[in-house]
Amino acid sequence: MKAHYSAFARYNAWANRRLYDAAAELSDADYRADRGAFFRSMHGTLNHLLTADLVWMNRFTGQGLSPERLDMIHHEQLADLRRAREAEDRRIVDYVDGLTEAQLTGTIRYRRVSTPEEFVQALEPALAHFFNHQTHHRGQAHTILCALGHRSLVLDLLYFQREVEAGKA
Repeated sequence: MKAHYSAFARYNAWANRRLYDAAAELSDADYRADRGAFFRSMHGTLNHLLTADLVWMNRFTGQGLSPERLDMIHHEQLADLRRAREAEDRRIVDYVDGLTEAQLTGTIRYRRVSTPEEFVQALEPALAHFFNHQTHHRGQAHTILCALGHRSLVLDLLYFQREVEAGKA
């Protein structure tokens, strides 16, 4: 299973790079405009993705920031947000690559952001949620981009897999 999660960590970084490239083409007004997404704008959605990853990585590792709100804005400027995103993506890849098969069968203990109750969860399903959550919100960001006419962005896992096979990813 480790190879599976390592592939998802790399796919996550690949998809984020492509998403940020597309977001950088938006005007500041389009980037910040409320588009009806769960976190309203591209700006809000990209900040939420970073927030959630910080929360989960703190749960997995016990290290790093653990934001207190899911709608937290970490960086006002896209360039600063991108640098933080790239650093977090490297941290995710390094974390997953460092896991052993034995660790994957372990559990984590954590508190939710919104309530004080404590949870104990198997690590593998938590990792599956972690990567699925990223894909979910990247889909919302993709919808924003499509609505603004950016229809050429491809984030499909299959395209990433093909690039890996061709030595391009």
